[in-house]
Amino acid sequence: MKLHDLTPPKGSTHAKRRVGRGIAGKGGKTAGRGTKGQKARTQIPMGFEGGQQPILARAPKLRGFKNPFRVEYTPVNLDALDALGVDDVNPEVLVANGLVRKGDMVKILSRGAINRPVRVSAHGFSKAAAESIAAAGGTTEVLAPPFGGGRPPARGNQHTNR
Repeated sequence: MKLHDLTPPKGSTHAKRRVGRGIAGKGGKTAGRGTKGQKARTQIPMGFEGGQQPILARAPKLRGFKNPFRVEYTPVNLDALDALGVDDVNPEVLVANGLVRKGDMVKILSRGAINRPVRVSAHGFSKAAAESIAAAGGTTEVLAPPFGGGRPPARGNQHTNR
């Protein structure tokens, strides 16, 4: 016996009943669907929930816009710089001390105070932070963004940024 010789036993299979093909056989006229009513019809929309608001209409829609060119800074405050106790602060020093992650753009904000002259290099400074550093006798240096001038490369794709 080979695979192509296999067949089901005689009488175990039968053709599907074809209903709605006239009055000659079984299943004419209403074709076993009874009389009238929703179940007698063929055009119930997919996802119809009996008049209840369907799940697709209940689900919140995708709203708003996510700017793919957004420039995100990691904030570092003056009190954190003062606690470091370092005279020359740059992103590498901040990464080494666990204040920012490698490759992040750093912005210095003005919470807290700094009481000693410190040379700070970062990608951005708030106006108040730059004034506080200058008042303490320190200097600020704005670093160029890692992606060059202009705007950063787009994040996401055509579907995520709508």
